[in-house]
Amino acid sequence: MKKYSYDISIEAASEAEADAKMKHLSVLAKKLSSKELTKLADIVQNDPVKTAIAKKALGV
Repeated sequence: MKKYSYDISIEAASEAEADAKMKHLSVLAKKLSSKELTKLADIVQNDPVKTAIAKKALGV
């Protein structure tokens, strides 16, 4: 698969937290398809009940 580079900004309390968020976002991008990421983002943004259930299931 071809690689693409982007310049992005991440909101975080510290640079270390921003680095961690970027690392974890990279893992999600590698493991999930575009369709799956789209659905995940939609649920997180628009469905607080499903988001709360997912967080509880993940232990966070």
